[in-house]
Order: sequence, then structure tokens, then C-alpha cells
Amino acid sequence: MLQDTNHSNLWQASAPTPPTTTPLSESCDADVAIIGAGYTGLSAALHLAESGLRPIVLEARGIGNGGSGRNVGLVNAGMWVMPEDLVATLGERWGMTLITALGNGPAAVFDLIERHGIECEAERNGTLHLAVGASGYAELGERERQWQALGAPVTRLAPHAAARLIGSGAFAGALLDRRAGTIQPLAYARGLARAAQSLGAAIHTDSPVTKAAQANGKWTLSTPSATVTAPWVIVATNAYSSLERDFPFASQDEELTMLPFFQIATQPLSDNIAGTILPERQGCWDTRTVMTSLRKDRAGRLIFGSVGAIDAFSRRTQVAFARRSLESIFPGIDIPPFAHVWHGQIGMTGDALPKFHSYGPKAIGVNGFNGRGIAPGTVFGRAMAQMIAHGEEMILPNSPIGRAPFARVRTAFYRAGSQALHLLSGRV
Repeated sequence: MLQDTNHSNLWQASAPTPPTTTPLSESCDADVAIIGAGYTGLSAALHLAESGLRPIVLEARGIGNGGSGRNVGLVNAGMWVMPEDLVATLGERWGMTLITALGNGPAAVFDLIERHGIECEAERNGTLHLAVGASGYAELGERERQWQALGAPVTRLAPHAAARLIGSGAFAGALLDRRAGTIQPLAYARGLARAAQSLGAAIHTDSPVTKAAQANGKWTLSTPSATVTAPWVIVATNAYSSLERDFPFASQDEELTMLPFFQIATQPLSDNIAGTILPERQGCWDTRTVMTSLRKDRAGRLIFGSVGAIDAFSRRTQVAFARRSLESIFPGIDIPPFAHVWHGQIGMTGDALPKFHSYGPKAIGVNGFNGRGIAPGTVFGRAMAQMIAHGEEMILPNSPIGRAPFARVRTAFYRAGSQALHLLSGRV
């Protein structure tokens, strides 16, 4: 778990209040016990409740405390991996199943937002993948070719067209994906929780699972004060698991390398500037290996992010890098003071694809969202709910738990390497 020191999370500051929850205080039964109140666990709870089942969500801290309350808020379609590479890895059947499901992922998110009246600053104007140099522009051309072959509304924009949507001529072009958009990510998580509760799901925060045991066809999950017994368990902790090493499902951590990612938000832009920077509010990220992200929220704050952590040692470096970068991207514009600084972590798998696991009899989970948590988390939560409630086939093959070689060393390298790069660089 990350410790939130030296942080001021914009999403925490601007989200609607969470729905009322309490720690689990009395032992009870459920149809499905869910560990984790992020997008995946809350989507599963909502869809299970819609199907008439009784799910109980156990969350160690608060709703959206992990990646669901820290991410950039881009509702993207698909994964980082290009479609043809994804099919090459998973095979035609599973590859196309996953591409279809995640290609429709943003639509699933925005449908839930509309149906349940979730107030989360939803903007469905697409996202922009920004080309850095000629090589980045060529990469986006290949992404355009592969997605258009599948009928997706994805278009590579020439430099002048990209500049109009960005408000800057700093990039060599962009890939506009009209399926996608942006949200206030923590507000969406809290809205999912509120919707799940309205359908009968129970959510208990400050209820870390301390023990898990399976007997007589049922699982018993223990918290500090009480237990939940259920035939099914969904593990939905991903990169923020606090499960102890001797748990039946704790080994999922072993296949993830943690990639830190920080964000810095300005005070609201003045009205005359706000209309020129990202005028249609697309969220952006670039083609560099050590990528940066850029977006606005509805109040007009400019939000910049990049690989790296925010701690007492690195904060000054990352803040200075963010200011230099924004001044480079938007020369001549008075960038407002920074008001919020925070970070999170991304769970990366070896092939940059999520994994579906069976941890034991009727204990399942999806692990490794690789920086694409909002739409995939929503879709995988729904898919696991449909598997349990209706016997539908999962949209990923069941795979053994992998092991990330030198995961801690690589995580430390990402932290130190990104800080060193940002110390010297004007913009990634």
C-alpha cells in the first residue's frame, strides 16, 4: 500500500462525498464476497446485485483508495498493446474476444454513468495520443491502421489538426479515439458504490481481510471484527493488495511490477486561457517510453502527469519538471500556480496484458491493468459477475499466476530513473 505523505489529491478534494459505509461488525453470509472497492470490485457488486444476488464488498480503507482514486481519468478503449500484437499473444479466439470487450469498454462506462446518474464530470469527446517526433507519428499511423481494420473510429491527425485540439504545436500529430473520454475517477468509483448499494449490495470500508479459509464448499473471510461466508470470492485488489503472503490469493502480487505515476494540478485557468488549451477537453498522453499525460478538469484546472513518485526526496524535482514541461508545451501562456500533487502506482504484467486467475474453488480475480483501469476494470467486474450469476464464459482465459523477475528492483529503478530524467529534462 502507498503512504500518502507530501500529497494533496485533486480527486479527493473535488469528488462528491462518498456513500455511507461502516466497518464489518457482525458476521454474515453472502452469495459473493468481494475483496476491494475499486472499479472492478464495485462493478462486480453492482452487476451481481442487478442479477438478484447478495454481494458483500470488503475494503481495507476507503472506496477508491487505490488506483481508482489516483489515476488520470482517461476512459480508453483497449489496452496499450496494439490489436495485432494482442491477438498474437492470446490467439485469435481470446484475442478478438478481449479486443471486442475492451473496445466497447468506454461505452459500458458511460452507459453506467447515464443509467445511474453518476456525477463524475463525464466528457465523451475522445482521447488524444500525442506523437513525439517522426517516430511517434509513425507509431500512431500503425495504431490507426490496426484499429480502423477492426472498424473503430480512430483517426490520426496531422500536426495542424492536432494543434487545434491541444492548443499547442509542440507535437507531431495525434491519434483521436472517438470511443473514449474522461471522468473524475474517484467520483466515478463513489458513484458505482452508491449505485451498487441502491440495488442491495453491502460495502464495508475499513475492513481489511486478515484471513481466508475454504471448507464445505464455502469461503470464510475474516476481518478484525467479523467474518463473511460465501460460496464465491472475487479478488479485486490489483496493485493495491494488502493481503498477507500466506493467503490463498496473495500470490497475485508476485506477477506485478509496480510503476509509479504522479500528477500535478494547477489552480483553474483564467477564462481566456482555458478556451485555448484543450478546448474540447480531450485527455492526452504521449508516445514517449517515459510518458506524460495532460488533461483539464471541468473547473479548468490543468493536470499534468508522468512516470515517477512524489515523496519528500523527489517532490521538488517532479514539480519543477512539470512546470518546465507545461511552459514548453504552452509557450507564452502564464501557467497558474500548482495546487495539488499526488501519485499512485500501476500494476504491470510481463506482456502488458491483464490476467484472469482461479485462486481456488470459486475464487477468481483479474490482475494487472497496466495503466488502463477504468474501462477494463468496469468490464472485467461485469464479466466476473455474469460468470457467477449466469454461467457465462469469461472474456480472458484462465491462466496460472506468473512471477515478475526482479520486480522490486525494477520498481526502484523506475522511481529513481524517472526522477533522474526529470531532473535534467524540460519535457519528456
